[in-house]
Amino acid sequence: MIDTNRIIGDWIEPQSRILDLGCGDGSLLQDLTVRHNIHGYGLEIDPASINQCIANGINVIQHDLNTGLANFADSSFDTVLMTQTLQVLRYPHLVLDEMLRIGQQCIVTFPNFGHWRTRGFLAVKGRMPVTKQLAYQWYDTPNIHFFTYKDFEALCAERGISIVNRTFIGGRASDLGLDKIWPNLFAHTAVYHLAK
Repeated sequence: MIDTNRIIGDWIEPQSRILDLGCGDGSLLQDLTVRHNIHGYGLEIDPASINQCIANGINVIQHDLNTGLANFADSSFDTVLMTQTLQVLRYPHLVLDEMLRIGQQCIVTFPNFGHWRTRGFLAVKGRMPVTKQLAYQWYDTPNIHFFTYKDFEALCAERGISIVNRTFIGGRASDLGLDKIWPNLFAHTAVYHLAK
């Protein structure tokens, strides 16, 4: 099984300045601090997650990403991270632009809504899918943008964003290499390393 934190860690330089947008409980920043001696900060909106960050010694600021990142100067960070958050933002394209303004590079992960289980659930049951990766009902999901990795790459091309590296995670499909052959069908998570 492929570990998202390991992939991200492979793309991070030791002792770099990192900003994690929507950092949750801060476990990724904690892992990167231990493995790469990074200088990290997190932005998070959920009070319970903020308390976990503080308890774990993570520098965290309460912030709603939908209000923008104007408080950060250009090139303030080496890398800006956003894991499993892009799809919940009101204007994800503007946040991507801001990430690349304040960071020299960025790394994003998101669910691939083109995964075969998602497609199959909708086709067979005629209802919005509830899967391990998309564990919410249609009425309480935080996901407001449903897109595939192909949609994301089209957005990057439109906005002049360079894809430095990408990896797809597909669970068992990864073990068989299917996520490499047909990522839009077999990858449930996409991981992108981007630059301007």
